[in-house]
Amino acid sequence: MFPTMIGTIIIAGIISYASERTGFTTNGIIPSVIICVGGALCFYFVQIMFGIGFRQPGFNAIASSIGALAIVPTRWRK
Repeated sequence: MFPTMIGTIIIAGIISYASERTGFTTNGIIPSVIICVGGALCFYFVQIMFGIGFRQPGFNAIASSIGALAIVPTRWRK
C-alpha cells in the first residue's frame, strides 16, 4: 500500500510538470503539482475504500491527475 501511494505521488508530479511545460495548463508549476497530487491522492483513497477505478494503480494516478488539472483550475480562468 505505501509503495503504491508513493508511486501515485510521483506519477502525479510528473504529469503536472509535463502539463505545465507543454502548455496544457498555465497555473504555474507549484500550484499544478499541488492540484495534481491532491486529486491523485483523493482518487487513491476512494479506490482503496470503495474499489472504484482501474486495476492498475498507475492508470488511476494518470487519470486522476489529468482530471484534476482539467477540472479544478477552470473555475478561476477567465
